Amino acid sequence: MKMTAPMEVGLTVTDLPRMRAFYEAALDLSFVSEVYVPGPKAAEAAMSAEGYTAVRLQTPWGERVKLLAPDVAPKARSDGDGMILAHQSATYLTFIVDDIAGVVARVRAAGGTLLNDEPVTEVRPGVFLSFLRDPEGHILEIVSYADVAAYRSDLVAR
Repeated sequence: MKMTAPMEVGLTVTDLPRMRAFYEAALDLSFVSEVYVPGPKAAEAAMSAEGYTAVRLQTPWGERVKLLAPDVAPKARSDGDGMILAHQSATYLTFIVDDIAGVVARVRAAGGTLLNDEPVTEVRPGVFLSFLRDPEGHILEIVSYADVAAYRSDLVAR
């Protein structure tokens, strides 16, 4: 496969303005665009029986998070009762950062909820992480590597 652009992920949300504000404030994502897809096209694309609005936000590296708000509110999440990997098809977004404590504090200040026992956990030597939920329950992983070049040697030139 030859990708023609950085990877994008989509998150179904109920309160689009709130979630846009959260991702912009908590993770410095930049607004790119907002589009509306009417019901017939949304259904044809297997997205929703009704229409939906998509807001695209971008990271400094070029990846995009799409916040997707259907006209009819989606069903509530039901996996908030325990460990992340206890549920099939559990997903989370990973953000690799240089200041993990600062980013975790910003995510929490913007409305994120900590899942770890402590704000930052060293899971193996030099690898620090934090798992949080955004205001609508999506899971975010914030990670810091003492030697990010060892983890992602393909990115050393950047």
